[in-house]
Amino acid sequence: MYSRWLALTALSYAVLHHLGLLPDGLGAAPDDTRWGDWLDLLLPWLVLAPAALTVRAARGDERTWWILGAGALAYASGHGIHLAGNSVGNAHPSDTAHLWDELVGHAIWYAGVALVVVALARTMAGRARPGVVGYVLAVAVGLTWASNAVGGNTEVLAIAVAVVACAFGWRHRDDLRVVLLVGFAPVVPALLISWLLSS
Repeated sequence: MYSRWLALTALSYAVLHHLGLLPDGLGAAPDDTRWGDWLDLLLPWLVLAPAALTVRAARGDERTWWILGAGALAYASGHGIHLAGNSVGNAHPSDTAHLWDELVGHAIWYAGVALVVVALARTMAGRARPGVVGYVLAVAVGLTWASNAVGGNTEVLAIAVAVVACAFGWRHRDDLRVVLLVGFAPVVPALLISWLLSS
């Protein structure tokens, strides 16, 4: 079950973190909101639940659970701030809505994602390297990390996390942790170029 939960976590993250690409947020909903905003309420549940089930299936130690818990709190808080700021900004654009959505919310949210990745990486020690699907999911996670960083103005944080993930994956390339190298290696040059072009 461990591999299935880990794969579902990666797939959920890669797909659901692109809800913003839905055309016009799936249209207008009651009270000056969009249906995409309502759907976005489920995102933390659909990403963090399989992550927790992955740690459970791996029989994660107490430190791993604490890291996952801290990551989940930051993830859910940052996502909530982003969602509220984004929804308000859609109805009534302002500098304040932009601040909470694009700057504060994204920074906290993606710091939470990074902590969740750390917790999951701790469960990968000693497990066999993946098959092709595992590598494809790793690349999907890395590309999602990169696209979210560009969209959320968190390139510097994202580059730092990607470099650490690559170094960790390289050091532990003999087991499942190699997926961190595979997933985040393409991210570093892409984000560096994006950051330099936007500076």
